[in-house]
Amino acid sequence: MLPEPAQNRDYPELARQIKAWARDLGFSGATIGRAELPAEVGQRLLDWLAAGHHGEMDYMARHGLLRARPAELVPGALSVVSVRLPYRDPAARDMHAVLADGDKAAIARYALGRDYHKTVRNRLQKLADRLHAAAGPLGYRVFSDSAPLMEVALAAQSGLGWRGKHTLLIHRDEGSFFFLGELLTDLPLPADAPVDAHCGRCTRCLDVCPTQAIVAPYQVDARRCISYHTIELRGPIPQEFRRAVGNRIYGCDDCQLVCPWNRFAQPSGEPDFRVRHGLDAPRLIELFGWDEAKFLRRTEGSAIRRIGHERWLRNIAVALGNAPRSVAVVVALQGRMAHPSALVREHVAWALTEQASKPVDTSGL
Repeated sequence: MLPEPAQNRDYPELARQIKAWARDLGFSGATIGRAELPAEVGQRLLDWLAAGHHGEMDYMARHGLLRARPAELVPGALSVVSVRLPYRDPAARDMHAVLADGDKAAIARYALGRDYHKTVRNRLQKLADRLHAAAGPLGYRVFSDSAPLMEVALAAQSGLGWRGKHTLLIHRDEGSFFFLGELLTDLPLPADAPVDAHCGRCTRCLDVCPTQAIVAPYQVDARRCISYHTIELRGPIPQEFRRAVGNRIYGCDDCQLVCPWNRFAQPSGEPDFRVRHGLDAPRLIELFGWDEAKFLRRTEGSAIRRIGHERWLRNIAVALGNAPRSVAVVVALQGRMAHPSALVREHVAWALTEQASKPVDTSGL
């Protein structure tokens, strides 16, 4: 089928086809919005940055309002196709049980499989190819958390879900355990309407946050956030938050775990997101024993690799400090006391001090 000339395009029908193609490609939903955001969205971003809530993520401040102006990121863009892709592996161990076991490592569920960036972008590229075949020459670009773009705001604007008080997107039939992606195009597609928010008076996400990082509804102070500390932060994890980190070594799902809407979270059928190397409930001591070569092998193709081996050990040292005391934990920590990295040595020393303050548990030996 030859593409329609621009003057003959039926844009409402093209929009319907885009949504159908998106579902064919495995996305659980797709909506279309304008490639611009209201001025108040940009002002809220500036206020958040001015308050220093981005912490050491200097790129957030560097890009500034560009995040709220998609048409400047992709000149000529008129429309944004936003998509959802569920990532919850139904075979993964229950996160509540992992968090309750101080000898296990808790890893955010999104990071248990393959790095989502490539998976989502590859799917979006296939969607763009279909659009190009049907509509002819067009300008476009695909994204998945890969450019300065306010993904949640754009998705909420087009009704893909609503912004929860924890700042993540929520869908009433799917909860929030999904990735977002965007296709920006210069086609003037009809925009979908936003949906009503359904958080009501619920504050479970604010109440459960181990470090009270959700400082107000719809406001997260990254400087208090465990995901920030274990993934983005390059230096020492502030001592005031180390105990609250518990056994979380990469990210934190607490605000999602308590959200009532995640009773409806959809399982993922995507093989890329299946648990790899038993990372849904691994033992902290085992992970702490990985040398850099093993860390790189086991995290190949994973989002976890981006933190590197040094921060991997930093995070696990904190978790071991929070673990029930045992001779095995103390021995494992002592084995890293002379590590070449001052960052690792600092957190090992803290962990040993924490262990020394607890009664010895030899039941596992």
